[in-house]
Amino acid sequence: MQRARRRTSFSSRMTGRLFPDAMAARQKDAPLAEKPADTLSKTEASEELARLAREIAAHDEAYYQSDAPVISDAAYDALRQRNAAIEERFPELRREDSPSLRVGAPPAKGFEKVRHARPMLSLDNAFDEEDVTRFVDRVKRYLKLGDETPAFVAEPKIDGLSVALRYEKGHFTLGATRGDGTEGENITRNLATVKDIPGRLTGGAVPPVVEVRGEVFMAKDDFARLNESRRQNDEPPFANPRNAAAGSVRQLDPAVTTRRPLQFFAYAWGEISADLPATYWDFLGQLKGWGFPVNPLAEHCRDVRAMLDVYARIAARRAELNYDIDGVVYKVDRLDYQDRLGMVSRAPRWAIAHKFPAEQAETRIREITIQVGRTGALTPVAQLEPVTVGGVVVSRATLHNEDEIARKDIREGDYVVIQRAGDVIPQVVRVIVEKRPKGLKPYVFPDTCPACQSQAIREPGEAVRRCTGGLVCPAQLVERLRHFVSRDAFDIEGLGARHVEAFTAEGLLKSPVDIFHLRDHADELRSREGWGEKSVENLLAAIEDRRTIPFERLIYALGIRQVGQATARLLARHYHDLPTWRRAMAAAQDHESDAYAELTNIYGIGEDMAEDILGFFAEAHNRDILDRLEEELTIEATEGPAMDTPVSGKTIVFTGALDTMGRSEAKARAEALGARVSNSVSKKTDYVVVGADAGSKERKARELGVTILNEEEWRRLAGEA
Repeated sequence: MQRARRRTSFSSRMTGRLFPDAMAARQKDAPLAEKPADTLSKTEASEELARLAREIAAHDEAYYQSDAPVISDAAYDALRQRNAAIEERFPELRREDSPSLRVGAPPAKGFEKVRHARPMLSLDNAFDEEDVTRFVDRVKRYLKLGDETPAFVAEPKIDGLSVALRYEKGHFTLGATRGDGTEGENITRNLATVKDIPGRLTGGAVPPVVEVRGEVFMAKDDFARLNESRRQNDEPPFANPRNAAAGSVRQLDPAVTTRRPLQFFAYAWGEISADLPATYWDFLGQLKGWGFPVNPLAEHCRDVRAMLDVYARIAARRAELNYDIDGVVYKVDRLDYQDRLGMVSRAPRWAIAHKFPAEQAETRIREITIQVGRTGALTPVAQLEPVTVGGVVVSRATLHNEDEIARKDIREGDYVVIQRAGDVIPQVVRVIVEKRPKGLKPYVFPDTCPACQSQAIREPGEAVRRCTGGLVCPAQLVERLRHFVSRDAFDIEGLGARHVEAFTAEGLLKSPVDIFHLRDHADELRSREGWGEKSVENLLAAIEDRRTIPFERLIYALGIRQVGQATARLLARHYHDLPTWRRAMAAAQDHESDAYAELTNIYGIGEDMAEDILGFFAEAHNRDILDRLEEELTIEATEGPAMDTPVSGKTIVFTGALDTMGRSEAKARAEALGARVSNSVSKKTDYVVVGADAGSKERKARELGVTILNEEEWRRLAGEA
């Protein structure tokens, strides 16, 4: 508790201000060096997880919504790998907006939205043989198989666009993109033009309803011909086959898609109104029987060695294949095992993608510049002589912070090795010291903000240096307001980043409340260049439309440090409405209070995250903003759990070793039944489920009079027995 109380100097004063640090704008805030995960302090780990959440979210939007990724798959995978490594070392710091909890990005505008009957999951990644071995060991432990190794199926991971195809009575009725995994886009008419996708299923018993999932892609030779044709017609070429395939499928005019040479491989199912075969291998055979193409390189594997042999063979053939792949996917073969393993966050426990390695290149640093993020973090960026890495020309690389520069002794004018494996812009892997020109001086990190000239200080224990200007700093204010109006926050159409910047510079916007008073400046807006009666009318109408806002969106829009979309939903479900949340946070300022215990007892909110939430409410400026927002807005309360089960809405703690299932499986089952799973016991806990060697949590439950269940009792309550 003392550690938490000491975080009240500059850090809580500044990071507690409105819009401090959730999901900062791309490239604006990369506060930590790429230090190995096992060398990070807890504070550094929290900072790094926040940065990774922002950067990966930006990549997801570019990839899934715009079909225009700005980094290679290997670079993106390295981001997720680092996030997973830090979360593994500091599980209590896992953010609710963590990339490990998220699939893709929300669907873009322009197509009708489709809600998937079953989520379209992403995959966790393996990068070497040790990762694969650990994955298999986790599967064995979860299923309690002992020395028995289950069979797997290995198949190439196609670099294309994931889609879902719904068939009713054998006829193709609906096609959709993956989107954010829960909701995608209706692209039925476009998918109907892809020759590999059957319009009618044949070959044996076809269920009344079946959803087949797979990947739309473009062959390399077709891609080359398409780009040559575009050049001849003075059209810009596509960057790679994946972009070409995704752009072709998401054309508003299906006639354009018809002219594009697209192909399809099937590999999964969604909703289905019939029993599946016993194994995934047999399911692939069923897909072929229905008329779908499946990848001919898929192989059945009896052990880890066989899986790695398949990886080696496919990697050796990668260059000669007529389609792009970025790794090999391993899936548990038995479907009953897949059902038991289930999913965690954004990915199934029964599958993993073994990815191919990243690419590097050499170039020279022209100069080092400083960017200022929403929290005031000063981020150094290397301006590079342009170089091609993995087929993409890059001209900048993040240097993260002053420690990174000092640790690698990076100087302006140095020749460096860069790798597209860590940020929206690449990272510097190392300096090529032997090529260093004579006379280069060590870089001196500035101690003032380049945007407002305020002092930039670095608190003990933190890697980042921050501007102390707060809302006086134009860079911070603009980024905070951009976040407030962003797609997943208030989503005010017509109030884009450049408008926020212009309105802020002219003094029209000094806080988010001012957005709802722009109607008072309607005449001034109409007189602006590029603005007319209609555009002003549309903007003001969009603002009025957002005067009613769901509670969870408001929480996210506030930009509280570490509070992303998932945490905002968690807080909204727990506290239900803004007045209740505000009262609870006021009471929780006392760390000995029940309110503080309740906050930290929410599964997924540890002490560090709780301190950032409480720091926000400790700031009078933020409380004033909330007062004024409540006057302007109608904030819709969040309903409680919709599920009607014996444990719906109950808080459950698992402790000790269970006999019939692993604790991870038990927690997943409890959450699926609508329960809240906590890591600690308090007076708010409803049940403590104890296994062998339960220890201190069982003792505390007895002291507090909390209901204790053994494994058998828990299984009966959960409907498992």
